[in-house]
Amino acid sequence: MTLFSHPDLNRAEPVAPPRHAARALTQGGTQAQIELDGKVYDLRITKAGKLILTK
Repeated sequence: MTLFSHPDLNRAEPVAPPRHAARALTQGGTQAQIELDGKVYDLRITKAGKLILTK
């Protein structure tokens, strides 16, 4: 018998965080706005294909 032979049924399995396509968020463009708790952030895709998130 090994330590891992019986799963802990009370422990929740890790859940992958939601994934969003940046190009879908920008609707094919290079910029989108994201709101969090009443504050608006700008998401930008650079020419080099990097993401920048600013207040």
